[in-house]
Amino acid sequence: MFDILIKNARIVDGTGSPSFEGSIGIKGEKISAVGDLSESQAGAVIDAKGLAVSPGFIDIHAHSEFTLLADPRGEGKVMQGVTTEVSGNCGLSAGPLYGDYFERRKGDLQELGLDLSWHDLDEYFDLIETVGTSLNFATLIGHGNLRGSVVGYGNRKPTEKEMEKMRSLLRDSMKAGGFGLSSGLIYPPGVYSETEELIELAKVVKEFGGFYTSHMRSEGDRLLEAISEAIRIGEESGIPVQISHLKTGGERNWHKLEGAFELIEAARERGIDVTADRYPYTASSTDLDAILPSWAYEGGVDAELKRLSDPETREKLKREILTQHPKDDYWETVMVAAVDTEKNRGFEGKTMAEVAREMKKEPCDALFDFLLEEKLRISAIYFSMSEENLRKVLRKEYVMVGSDSSARAINGPTRLGKPHPRTFGSFPRVLSKFVREEKVLTLEEAVRKMTSLPAQRLGLEDRGVIKNGAFADLVIFNPDRVHDTASYIEPYAYPMGIRHVIVNGTFVVKDGAHSGAMPGMILKK
Repeated sequence: MFDILIKNARIVDGTGSPSFEGSIGIKGEKISAVGDLSESQAGAVIDAKGLAVSPGFIDIHAHSEFTLLADPRGEGKVMQGVTTEVSGNCGLSAGPLYGDYFERRKGDLQELGLDLSWHDLDEYFDLIETVGTSLNFATLIGHGNLRGSVVGYGNRKPTEKEMEKMRSLLRDSMKAGGFGLSSGLIYPPGVYSETEELIELAKVVKEFGGFYTSHMRSEGDRLLEAISEAIRIGEESGIPVQISHLKTGGERNWHKLEGAFELIEAARERGIDVTADRYPYTASSTDLDAILPSWAYEGGVDAELKRLSDPETREKLKREILTQHPKDDYWETVMVAAVDTEKNRGFEGKTMAEVAREMKKEPCDALFDFLLEEKLRISAIYFSMSEENLRKVLRKEYVMVGSDSSARAINGPTRLGKPHPRTFGSFPRVLSKFVREEKVLTLEEAVRKMTSLPAQRLGLEDRGVIKNGAFADLVIFNPDRVHDTASYIEPYAYPMGIRHVIVNGTFVVKDGAHSGAMPGMILKK
């Protein structure tokens, strides 16, 4: 007698092997049988005729450390079929949080209606367990947290005493259950770090069998140098490397993709464990002040705002920005995603060219004044990538799928601004656009990139596959109809064709609607 029996299904087991017809029996949190179960009984029976069943999708690149506290339903993820996500990417994690970094993060929580009440991962995990969550949660340790908590936002090398403190915080965080170290090397304070600092911290991660993942120093003009640095960090520390959202930003850099592949594949041939992730869109999303040169961030928010207010510094900033982006149409490729004040809410969904025209200012002056008025709290979407390059990246057997987004919902405290549509559509988009429509991947290949491949990176042997004894994290979907519906202008839209989602043996999505269940677990290394 099973608790749940899924019968007549097309089983895509996550390994990349050909799919097959069969049934899946679930008892408690685990899969207890796979195959011909026609004579079996169960408390709940799902007839999956015409549907596919796969392991729950594992979002290897997520940013939900704060949004899951505000809204533990995680609807934007589970409605896509995501049953496990890995947060703490791009150098920012839930902990540790001390000093200048603690103060900087307060604003992130205030807009979600939360108070910052913890400092380390143990305290954070206690909060998650108190509120519950609909999906499983794992985290990396942000290098930005370590540096920001100890060194602050200064552009300098840490002292040996500070370096030892960073190692200590990282060691404690790994002991608490972190899966590895992440860096965000275009963001303050990570942008001020040297390679040797990252190597030394990665050596701590090696003690725990973790891995290093990086939002690299460049994804455009210095892409190849940035990949070489990421590989060097892994090679000299002796740990695996995950390249975050592998891309070539800016049309002048699109031709560099083959060189990027060559670097990665040469490292793999040398025995270095290098993999990558990618979201299935050609626009990226980050803070609007990412347009500024890195020296503008030094010293933190107040120092950056002071520079934006100074006429002489503004002229210097303008010269550098226009040298980097000389074409007038650049500003048409930057769309405002979210602002902090009600006054400027009307700019959400508009390009910076439109913002400048409405402000009756030159684009750079509009940018500076906009950032000043919003105290830097503006996110943006950047249209800068090649569709054909995206297909080439997705085809690589070492590339997995990640959304690079936080868990949000179409209602409640996390409905803020106009986030990137990847927030609601990444995984169904792979299944529709790149499997069914364009045939870039087979269904089995795509599911592997979303299940067993990220599970292997995390060292999870009992998730990401359909087999006896594995956790019952499952997605039941219509392979002929599944598709994303979110757009850049209307991002708050759930996908179609995802019928049921099961997390640890419990229905979280049933008949296309969230059940309200919170069976998610905190996963620890």
